Amino acid sequence: MNSSAAKETATATMEHKKSTSRKKSSFAFRIHEHVKLGPKLSETLKGKLSLGARIIQEGGRGNIFKNIFGMQEGEKVLKASQCYLYTTAGPIAGVLFISTKKVAFCSERPITFSSAIAGETVKVPYKVMIPIGKVKEVNEGQNVNQEEQKYIEIVTQDDSEFWFMGFLRYEKAFKNLQKAISMSI
Repeated sequence: MNSSAAKETATATMEHKKSTSRKKSSFAFRIHEHVKLGPKLSETLKGKLSLGARIIQEGGRGNIFKNIFGMQEGEKVLKASQCYLYTTAGPIAGVLFISTKKVAFCSERPITFSSAIAGETVKVPYKVMIPIGKVKEVNEGQNVNQEEQKYIEIVTQDDSEFWFMGFLRYEKAFKNLQKAISMSI
């Protein structure tokens, strides 16, 4: 291969990488990746519509946070991000709230399970609340096979691990989580 052909090949390869990189960072691509984590497209869309209606009814994500988790004096919601909490049963779609006092997650749809007391089927939202002071470390990572799939791992002082993935705006969520932790120190 002569040098001009090699340059053309290298230029074409670089242009392809730039184009692929732009596609992977586009909002449409991030939405596609977010929806792909759900069990079924129809169920995921129902959850998103239900969440959207709830946000409108309650007057914003901050009010949802306040109603579900309560707010302490001086506490402010920094970010509310749609994402998935990864569990041993698979990913659960919901919203990760980052405030100046806590990190909290609430599922978009209720989780169904059998009650040990009455033996009945019960539906309740899946909730996690971690006081910022109990966060030992926050790690960011990505899937080695699909670099566009990024996740945030929160490790608490008692070594519990929480894995959040499928963010529409991963960088903003991570930045606000770091901000909340630095404000608490």
